[in-house]
Amino acid sequence: MKKWLLIAFTLMMVAFLAACGSDDATDANAAKADTKEEAETETVTVAHELGETTFDKNPEKVVVFDFGILDSMDKLGIEAVAGVPQANIPTYLEKYSDAEKYENVGTLKEADFEAIHALDPDLIIISGRQAAMYEEFADIAPTIHMGVDTTKYMDSFTQNMNTLGEIFGKEDQVKEELTAIDTQIEDLKTSVTDEKALIVLANEGKVSAYGAASRFGIIHDVFGVKQADEGIEASTHGQSISFEYILETNPDMMFVVDRNAAVGNDASAKDSLENELVEKTTAYQNDKIIYLDPDFWYLSGGGLQSVSQMVTDIQSAFE
Repeated sequence: MKKWLLIAFTLMMVAFLAACGSDDATDANAAKADTKEEAETETVTVAHELGETTFDKNPEKVVVFDFGILDSMDKLGIEAVAGVPQANIPTYLEKYSDAEKYENVGTLKEADFEAIHALDPDLIIISGRQAAMYEEFADIAPTIHMGVDTTKYMDSFTQNMNTLGEIFGKEDQVKEELTAIDTQIEDLKTSVTDEKALIVLANEGKVSAYGAASRFGIIHDVFGVKQADEGIEASTHGQSISFEYILETNPDMMFVVDRNAAVGNDASAKDSLENELVEKTTAYQNDKIIYLDPDFWYLSGGGLQSVSQMVTDIQSAFE
């Protein structure tokens, strides 16, 4: 009898311990699930030119209005792009013009808010061209401004890239890419000569000049190329100039951004720029008029790919 009691007691203890172990395992699994859920809903707060925005880290559906940011997301392998303005997308980013994979959300200056609302994005990224519409974007989804401040180009660009890395957990890759670009720039600086350059934007027969701290001022401010005219006003749209001014300034070299090519106009910058006045300049006579790729310089500046190519373009002018 005592033997049977002992056996029964032993079985009860085994069942009790098994139940306790099961409860512990359940609690442990629940704790792991809670931890995973917390990780999945981790938020990030971005302070930007237009305010401060908090949203979930690693957003899965992002509308991108800045081609420099789109360029960088592409380089980093971030596959969260859901919508872009598909007009005038840079050639090297043309995969984003596929309307079956990416929603067309308007143009750089005129957003299609109905399409964006229907897309229900987790995040919207804008820059200068869309700044005036910030509140309308923010009413739809968390919105951040990530334009490049040309008065401090590399600081602004670096901050944008680090922010992008933080949002998508790509901090290490961003660091590697920025280090590579810094190395490119240092190599370029050793090649730059004392030749003085004039930067111009050609647009349907009209010409504007850009100096330090301007839209294309990175050539002077960061790359170290000397200015042919240090009195050029710093602005986004450039200082309107004449062909007589170009002859009077007589630059050793000219860097030309062709807006016509960027927006699909047929007018040729080369045909209008290389006239009988400009042909008398040192730049023309020494074959030093360099036409910069408008995809990188006009449409998508401030991206990991575009900035790297911009360095390469200027490097080639001194080889």
